[in-house]
Amino acid sequence: MSATRVAASPAPVVVEDAQPSWRSMLAGPLVAAMTLAGAIVAADSIGVELRDPDGVAGRRLVWVVILVLVLVGMDVFVRAARRAQRKMPPRAVLAEVRAERWTWRRGLAVGSALVSFYITYLAYRNLKSAVPLLRPDYLLDRQLADLDRFLFLGSDPAELTHAIFGTGAAAEVLSVIYLFYVLCVPISLAVALVFSANLPGGLFYATAAALNWPIGALSYIALPALGPVYYVPEDFRDLPVTEVSKLQGLMLDQRVEFLADPSVTGTSQSIAAFASLHVSVILTAVLAAYLLGFGRRTRLGLWVLLWSSVLATVYLGWHYVIDDVAGVAIALLALWLASKLTGFRMDPRAFRSRKSRGRFSGRGSRSRPSV
Repeated sequence: MSATRVAASPAPVVVEDAQPSWRSMLAGPLVAAMTLAGAIVAADSIGVELRDPDGVAGRRLVWVVILVLVLVGMDVFVRAARRAQRKMPPRAVLAEVRAERWTWRRGLAVGSALVSFYITYLAYRNLKSAVPLLRPDYLLDRQLADLDRFLFLGSDPAELTHAIFGTGAAAEVLSVIYLFYVLCVPISLAVALVFSANLPGGLFYATAAALNWPIGALSYIALPALGPVYYVPEDFRDLPVTEVSKLQGLMLDQRVEFLADPSVTGTSQSIAAFASLHVSVILTAVLAAYLLGFGRRTRLGLWVLLWSSVLATVYLGWHYVIDDVAGVAIALLALWLASKLTGFRMDPRAFRSRKSRGRFSGRGSRSRPSV
């Protein structure tokens, strides 16, 4: 018998800094162009102009660009410090790392992904605002509420959560969790584009996240609903005043103002229940974290955020439970479409492995055995 033992086949890992294909770089702009075209058609059909509610294409995009630039600086600094084996790397090493890591193509890919994402979101907000004019006098709150009670054997899910968690401190905590979503989306986008194992994976996530907006807008148009807090407001009167309850009141005022005269510049409405994009977008981030090889703590934190957000949507009256279920379907569809558009394969091994780092691979990226 030979003394030489055959080594076990090593698991493949993805080479870092794989260059993105033009296909993956053009996926985001394609989604943005199609969503914007849909918003223009919808706006023309109801006789209103496109608008930028809440500074979506202006102020928000500027802040995300600043965040990305800060993260890029951190990325270059950390890599240079490791290369120089010094806490404060020399300028020459910083310049060397920047030139190697952040090429013009990488900068173009990240910049176009960010701009495309927010153009898509701008178009989505216009589509969402147009729903009550596209589907006037057609709401399905009663049917959705009845379906929820059927699923919960005659009980109302919101009332159950109030009975279980009370109507005091829980409302304050869930309000903060719900509003954290506003920060979670741009942060996850920036981190994925800057720190993922390879840039093609970050572009995949940016495309998947953006696809949630047009798919969600279509669900609003297909099955328009206001949500429990607007359909049965008396069920939520025992909850204390929170930032969420203030936001709900503001959104109702904006809807009334918009419907009174949609032609007024600056007016818009943002009330729509089916489906829950809070759930769909966060679940998209959860699953992408596995595929992009982020660590266990990141994945665990995202799971906690997801389940607490599901609870918050029901407890605070934003959504019916069936809306959250539909949000799961949207996330899965968005990831699948993103894989087709960008050319990436979604590797099931990422979900079976305890150490999923490097388990996400795509066309155009080479793999090598670990040593």
